[in-house]
Amino acid sequence: MADSSASEFTFSAPDFNVTQDVRDCFNEMGYIIVRSLLDKEEVNNLKTALERDNMRTKYTFSRDDGFDKKATYFCWNHPGNDITGMIARSEKVAGTFEKLLGGEVYHYHSKLILKEAFTGGAHVWHQDYGYWYHNGCLSPDMGTVFIAVDKTDQSNGCLKIVPKSHKIGRIDHIPVGGQVGADLERVDHILKRLPLIHLEMEAGDACFFHCNVLHRSEQNPSPNRRWAFLLAYNTAANDPVKEHHHPKYTPLTKVPNSAIKEIGVSTDPRGKDFFEGEMNEMKAIKGEAET
Repeated sequence: MADSSASEFTFSAPDFNVTQDVRDCFNEMGYIIVRSLLDKEEVNNLKTALERDNMRTKYTFSRDDGFDKKATYFCWNHPGNDITGMIARSEKVAGTFEKLLGGEVYHYHSKLILKEAFTGGAHVWHQDYGYWYHNGCLSPDMGTVFIAVDKTDQSNGCLKIVPKSHKIGRIDHIPVGGQVGADLERVDHILKRLPLIHLEMEAGDACFFHCNVLHRSEQNPSPNRRWAFLLAYNTAANDPVKEHHHPKYTPLTKVPNSAIKEIGVSTDPRGKDFFEGEMNEMKAIKGEAET
């Protein structure tokens, strides 16, 4: 098991300083961890807003994890103007990713992953670009921010990633249960050469990772809920070449970090474009029409 401490940084107000060392770490390892990216007030407001959000009940959907449980999601395409939107548009999230990826980014989509106590399903090994390649994104100039809404550790199915796996390139993805995952024969070979880390995080900690980093998470057999807020970004120069179920380039209006607290526990569904049912990556990978 690898030690993640070399890739760990701590947020210090008013903003996260993306130094050359931080960029070098991201480029070499494929990820960085930023402890306390959201402070206690911000993460508590986020948690309250998500728990109260009526849209979550309406638009949550699940996929079979292949091991008798279901992975559950709540997804939307545009950031909007509520607390999730302020986080997505903030300098310490979107601005940080622009510095890591080396150019303007836009919001590709957001999702809440809900691993409830005892019943939360697993997420199979995958790369985000294993899906996004089929959406017409020509380059892997993309990434995801994983923000822990609840404390996450090995007992409740924390994120597992393979450092440096982004250097391998895109791996073929195939149906696994009700999900789409990386070719497991190839993953097995990769795990013999590269280390594996468990990202144990406190609520408010975040991981910024490259779209070709291999990652997965286990089921949650514990009595502790594990919710995570994920924000995906694409670079403006990587505008997808075909229409699909996520946005093509849409300019992102960034906001100062102070906007996160100023908005309070507001929820506002207008303009967010929620997914009605599953995002069907299986059809995209097979080259069929999107739904």
